[in-house]
Amino acid sequence: MFLRLISRPLMAKVKETTGIVGLDVVPNAREVLIGLYNKTLREIQAVPEDEGYRKAVESFTRHRLKVCQEEEDWEMIEKRLGCGQVEELIEEARDELTLIGKMIEWDPWGVPDDYECEVMENDAPIPKHVPQHRPGPLPEEFYKTLDAVSKKDEPKVTSGDPQIKE
Repeated sequence: MFLRLISRPLMAKVKETTGIVGLDVVPNAREVLIGLYNKTLREIQAVPEDEGYRKAVESFTRHRLKVCQEEEDWEMIEKRLGCGQVEELIEEARDELTLIGKMIEWDPWGVPDDYECEVMENDAPIPKHVPQHRPGPLPEEFYKTLDAVSKKDEPKVTSGDPQIKE
């Protein structure tokens, strides 16, 4: 048992390079990630509980932390998370911590309920050299599926008037 505990770190696979320019190998990536994820979960507490940003950050951070705690091998962490190399995950976690600080500073959820913003419409024609980013046509299968689904639904309302069932 004692030999297993000592030899396990020695038998672990060593990552020599990330293959990404400017991104160095982090030999203790698992421990770094666990620390960053715990710090993220502490700092996100400053964001109001009902905000979508907090819910999203807590959700994916808890999932990633759980994987890091369950797996000891960096390869298994990368495989289970499927979000890149552990070094990339470290960069993302650091960026998220920076963003949390900025979001707290900016306070986008602190907009009063009675706040009104002016909506400006511009009917000027778009110059021909400006791309309009219109999506291409949808595949024919989409329309077939849409027709099949709409036939299963209740009768369609063709006017704005409510239908009265007799």
